[in-house]
Amino acid sequence: MFDSVLGSDYKLGILTGKNILVCGGATGIGAETARRLSSEGARIGVGDCNIDAASALVQELNANGDHAAAWYYDQADEASINALLETALAQFDGLDGVFANAADMGVLLEDGDILSNDASVWQRTLKVNVTGTALLLRAALPHLLQRGGGSLVLTSSSASTIGEAERPAYAVSKAGINALCRHVASKWGKQGIRCNAIAPGLVITEQLEQNLPREFLDKLLRSSPSARHGVPADIAAAVAFLMSDDGAWVNGQTWHVNGGATYSN
Repeated sequence: MFDSVLGSDYKLGILTGKNILVCGGATGIGAETARRLSSEGARIGVGDCNIDAASALVQELNANGDHAAAWYYDQADEASINALLETALAQFDGLDGVFANAADMGVLLEDGDILSNDASVWQRTLKVNVTGTALLLRAALPHLLQRGGGSLVLTSSSASTIGEAERPAYAVSKAGINALCRHVASKWGKQGIRCNAIAPGLVITEQLEQNLPREFLDKLLRSSPSARHGVPADIAAAVAFLMSDDGAWVNGQTWHVNGGATYSN
């Protein structure tokens, strides 16, 4: 399904010579983005708490002749975030971009509404998704500035803007990502820093395709302006553009990459 949509032979080279850290890159959107960026010529560092999956991905990339490495880190732990950046900088001798894709998805099952959510749901969601991303940006920014600039791409969500009857903690955290994006672009844009967010709609990973009923997927598609569901390659393509010099005049934006679902009734 995935290769048939956009193809897997990207070899355009628009990121040749760039060093990019993909945080939350072991599976799903993160893994497909690591593949795309690597195929475009970038040297890739994959940071994730699922080190087994991250290591398997890196083995796959390096078997194709690419240059990639995997490191464990925990986005809920500031020391772990800082150690990840130090390791990546030592490995690659500089950094040109960071894809901040990590989020706590496990807590989504508990994220009901503001009457049912207890404080722990809010605290965990905001700690990982907002505070963790802010700390990651803080750790990366000095090195990008020292290099004369770079690109930061953050994973937001359509939930940050559409309004839903559930998942308020997740939605608020992703609205926070949008605000972080605008802050960084406003503060350091003149020093060569670009910071943009991508807000996916429903993206059908292999895991979701295997576990969601076909009738449910068909129902969602009927309400969408698009002829198909999104796949990780759709998001990876947008990230690759924003990481490249082709995206040099895009800054502070939140792109809704969702087949137009944001505008459907």
